[in-house]
Amino acid sequence: MVGGRAVVPERCDVLVVGGGINGVGIARDLAGRGLKVVLAERDDLAAHTSSASTKLIHGGLRYLEYYEFGLVRKSLAERELLLRAAPHIMWPLRFVMPHDPSMRPVWMIRIGLFLYDHLARREWLPASGTLDLRSHPVGAPLQHRYSSGFVYSDGWVDDARLVVLNAMDAAARGATVLTRCPCVQVQRHGDGWQARLQPEGGAPITVQARAVVNAAGPWASQFLREHAHQRSARQLRLVKGSHIVVPRMFQHDHAYLFQNPDKRIIFAIPYERDFTLIGTTDVEVQGDPGQARIDADEIAYLCAQASRYFEQPVQPADVVWSYSGVRPLLDDESGDASAVTRDYLLEYDDPAPGGAPLLTVWGGKLTTFRKLAEEASDELVRRLGERRPTWTATAHFPGGDLSAFIGAPQRPDRDMRRFVEVLAQKYPQLPAALRERWARAYGSRIPLLLAAGTLGAEVAPGLFEAELDYLHQHEWARCADDVLWRRSKLGLHYGAAERAAVARWWTSRLSGSAPGPGPGPGPGPGPGPAAARAGG
Repeated sequence: MVGGRAVVPERCDVLVVGGGINGVGIARDLAGRGLKVVLAERDDLAAHTSSASTKLIHGGLRYLEYYEFGLVRKSLAERELLLRAAPHIMWPLRFVMPHDPSMRPVWMIRIGLFLYDHLARREWLPASGTLDLRSHPVGAPLQHRYSSGFVYSDGWVDDARLVVLNAMDAAARGATVLTRCPCVQVQRHGDGWQARLQPEGGAPITVQARAVVNAAGPWASQFLREHAHQRSARQLRLVKGSHIVVPRMFQHDHAYLFQNPDKRIIFAIPYERDFTLIGTTDVEVQGDPGQARIDADEIAYLCAQASRYFEQPVQPADVVWSYSGVRPLLDDESGDASAVTRDYLLEYDDPAPGGAPLLTVWGGKLTTFRKLAEEASDELVRRLGERRPTWTATAHFPGGDLSAFIGAPQRPDRDMRRFVEVLAQKYPQLPAALRERWARAYGSRIPLLLAAGTLGAEVAPGLFEAELDYLHQHEWARCADDVLWRRSKLGLHYGAAERAAVARWWTSRLSGSAPGPGPGPGPGPGPGPAAARAGG
């Protein structure tokens, strides 16, 4: 919905609780099959785990060591499919693994990379290979003792934008998406559910649903226990993953995978043009997942492990930003948190034939969200007595269909380069840096940002009123943090004064206009712009 207050239907087919990647993925899939869907998220979209990932679309090379061949195959099969569906917010990335003889032997790495290349069909991503780090540019930032290495392909994604694009597509297909609107209770009534939603600053809303999806992520067990009054034998292990951002450590466009003495790995990834993203940790946590923060030991760990490889050591004082997210992993009784499976389980509580289904999503990873949503939707449709075909495997995400600008698509990476060139011809009046950032954020939806014919005032460097209005009207943005740390990462490039200017604009905008999509305006609890954490 664009503009005005969202009209919440009294009845729907499916109520989805949770606005992370799995919740919005399921809502999108079901809405595209013609079901009436309501999604309720208590905070902003991607306010927690789904904006705190390592931002990779990958098969999970290290999972091969734990014999998770099915998970790796499933993830690898999704890579190119997702890259084609959203070439503006995802792109291929080559990863360099320097060889350390004290870690995994060469034969093991070669076997792992062979499997990685062949477990699933790969149409255009380059195969793995070996590198002479003494002569290749990717060896320059590394310590001289690393003379050889391996290279393989995966993908990068703007995780928070992926969540928002799923929600936008769901809404475009008829779903009602409610942010800052917690579901405080669901209760079975005969062949359906009665749910009570509590929009921020508004009266409670009652919705009747034929089925409920619990996609609350780290809060899935809590939702079952406290809000649905249900029991489950499943247990989640809540594992905190923290990342640090430091000034750019290298000039090339490859990423690194570093092997650590504890048999874990970390990544060092080009990030936001001027920075390097380093992560992640695996620390089991107790208590409220929303309160998870990086601690000094995690910062020291990431700096120490990166410093084992880079010629220039990474110091805690170099960290300009950090974030933490809690991954809800299925408890498979692994002693090591890093060894806990990243696969998912869909658990149905369906008391009798024709009864009201309750689906709980346990675990999962960013790369497999579409497949998870498809499997969940298949089963929900069946249990609701419907026959609706699958459709997401060949569909673009909003902004991802570039054909109106470049003609028939070929390869996603080449398509994006051509798209940026066409934008330069079509919009020469836009600053080049703004044009490229918009291309990567909005893709073919850029004309919507220019619908008013003017950029409006420049609220902060490179951030104009036209973009803020678009995010308010089309992407459920309600405060500065929604824009600076989730819809974009401009907060990383701004100082306190620029972030305050954006916050003032939102205060003025919301005090003098009707809200856009969702239950109503309000700053919401999301993360602050402090360097200590992000929107995770």
